[in-house]
Amino acid sequence: MFGRLGGTEILVILVVGFLIFGPKKLPEIGKAFGDTIREFKKSAKDSKEDVKEAEGIEESK
Repeated sequence: MFGRLGGTEILVILVVGFLIFGPKKLPEIGKAFGDTIREFKKSAKDSKEDVKEAEGIEESK
């Protein structure tokens, strides 16, 4: 129930964002949000690789 956003929820979020920030600022906010998500995913991937590498070192000892 809480795991996914449906079409209605996304529409409500966009309308509220449009009313609060206006049409000029909304694309900038969307781009910044996308960049943040991309960096978060990259950091999570790097951390996962570091853990796997550390596990490999521990197993070889």
